[in-house]
Amino acid sequence: MMTEEKHYMTEEGKQKLEKEIEMLKTERRKEVVERIKVARSFGDLSENSEYDSAKEEQAFVEGRIQQLETMIRNSEIIEEDNNSSSVQVGKTVKFKELPDGDEEEYTIVGRAEADPIEGKISNDSPLAKSLFGKETGDQVTVSTPGGDMKVEIIEIY
Repeated sequence: MMTEEKHYMTEEGKQKLEKEIEMLKTERRKEVVERIKVARSFGDLSENSEYDSAKEEQAFVEGRIQQLETMIRNSEIIEEDNNSSSVQVGKTVKFKELPDGDEEEYTIVGRAEADPIEGKISNDSPLAKSLFGKETGDQVTVSTPGGDMKVEIIEIY
């Protein structure tokens, strides 16, 4: 039997997924069932694109519910470790690119919560993997698809 992978997330992230499950089960399921009912009323299902579309959406909703439930079941809540001064899951790291000095700041989270636009990157990302275990003042080379990038860690909190 294969062991399922852990999904690292904050308590806030877990609650967000639980709310999504609740919405999918209580609202989206009902909407899709209604769409299927309406599409069936059109008659011949063999050439009924509305019916096919509604059934595809139903499969998507059910798949998403299963995916989220698995993620929550295998979640490991990230506890804040205020005693650690190194980069790890749950920490925010501020760094500057070398040599130009452009500053960036990201919080390292589990894959389920990753949202680069909001400044949250996955612990599986090349950047996070390169920064893991490093401390303020360390210079790190990060391998990216666009080539290597050198950064210096300014702050970890």
